[in-house]
Amino acid sequence: MAKNVSSNIGAHRLPESLTSTLVEKLQSLRSSVKTDYLKENLLSKFVDSTTAPADLRRSRAIEKWLATEKSNELTNERLIFSLPGDLIAEGVPFGRFVDFCRSVIRGIIGETAPIEALIGTFSGGASTSRPRTESHPASKYLGKAHVTLRCLSLFTDLVDELEGWIGNGVTIDPVVVPGNVMFTVPKKTDIDRVACKEPDLNMFIQKGIGSYFRKCLRSTGINLNDQSINRSLAHRGSVDGSLSTLDLSSASDSVTTELVSLLLPECWYTLLDSVRSPVTIIDGEEHRNEMFSSMGNGFTFELESLLFYTLARATAYFRGVRGIVSVYGDDIICPTELSTSLVEVLGFFGFSINKEKSFVEGSFRESCGGHYDNGVDITPFYIRAPIRTLPDLIDVANKLRQWGTVHEFGIINPEIEEIWLWLKSFVPSCLWGGEDTSFKFQLVSNDEPSHRLVIQTRRRDNGIGGYFHWLNASWDRKRMSDGIQTSSRTVEAGLPLRLRRIRSATVPRLPALFLTELC
Repeated sequence: MAKNVSSNIGAHRLPESLTSTLVEKLQSLRSSVKTDYLKENLLSKFVDSTTAPADLRRSRAIEKWLATEKSNELTNERLIFSLPGDLIAEGVPFGRFVDFCRSVIRGIIGETAPIEALIGTFSGGASTSRPRTESHPASKYLGKAHVTLRCLSLFTDLVDELEGWIGNGVTIDPVVVPGNVMFTVPKKTDIDRVACKEPDLNMFIQKGIGSYFRKCLRSTGINLNDQSINRSLAHRGSVDGSLSTLDLSSASDSVTTELVSLLLPECWYTLLDSVRSPVTIIDGEEHRNEMFSSMGNGFTFELESLLFYTLARATAYFRGVRGIVSVYGDDIICPTELSTSLVEVLGFFGFSINKEKSFVEGSFRESCGGHYDNGVDITPFYIRAPIRTLPDLIDVANKLRQWGTVHEFGIINPEIEEIWLWLKSFVPSCLWGGEDTSFKFQLVSNDEPSHRLVIQTRRRDNGIGGYFHWLNASWDRKRMSDGIQTSSRTVEAGLPLRLRRIRSATVPRLPALFLTELC
């Protein structure tokens, strides 16, 4: 491979047959539990021109979302008209169960919301007012900002309270909108995933609430910053069968308005209800939501984690079952003897189990992306699209190396190494020598590193917006080391890749998180 590579290395040509040839090589691997599982799942999320077309995947996703809303309507009615003596599971009365759940939640988040729970931040994601390419956080402190009517008064009061770091000089021009806007993203070969772009100022406070819930949950042992906890427990469950892994279908979209009203303290419910989007715009049409919040809302993940943990804790209490309960969003781990009752309770509150991804019996368990059979890690990787660019190729090659490495010994399976070396031959040698298999801009290998790919960026003047973004993001720092860096550059669609020389092998390479700062 030539050592002199064009500065526009993103144009590096790859064989058109590369993807199909790789799939053939992987499908021809010798049979084992791990390789058979890979073959079964390798293309389960693959999308190209030969799979279901984008408009069909999108329409299926929207139909599924609307069907969930029909179910949510029934759940809301059931919760409104349930009586204290009604049984939600064998021998478990509705009234006592709800009272216990309320006490658990009060113990975690408190009876009232402190001011710090409202102090969020702007993200770099798309909002109802801005596409992703124009969504640098600094820009959201200036100019037009969408907000729902109830949230506007709350945000105005917040600015008045904190004018020293957000009110003085910020020139936000609020525009009232009815709610969020639906969009879809690729999920599987045959269907997309639905998410929603939130109004800017709603998202600001939503993220503050989400961060506060995350901190409170950590005090109970639920660490939403660490998926390895659930993966470790899933591994244990696959060995001794003591723990089950449960996964829910459309979990975040099935958290209903009445469930949140029923279980959260009144102060908290009023706050969350005022900053959620009561309406979702679907192709220009307004839909009034039965669900409480959707994917895209800044507190949805933390709220559903809080609710599922609480429902599991309450079920264990009434069933007299001791043992570990752990949640990460809708990934629930509980004692196997509790699973049947918990599934029944979850069903009463409007949640359905994904039977294909929930495991109670046998030697297989799955949680937080970790797949285990009788204690053996058989987690697959996925080819999601045709391999067309160098980052695509490096990403797949790194995942293959990670999958094929026997980590106890730090060596790669010889059969896998042969395929990996074939992939390596298509990567310019200057990009060999990486160390992080999750980084798609440098190939992990034992070679001496010299270059890596970076995304070409454009410098922007963040000005006063960047200053307020820095103040906002570091308002509660207690030490100089708690300060943050904010980038003055932004990644835009269509900009080319380029090489960056690694000056010395002795200088630590920064992770992908700081890619935009390096450019």
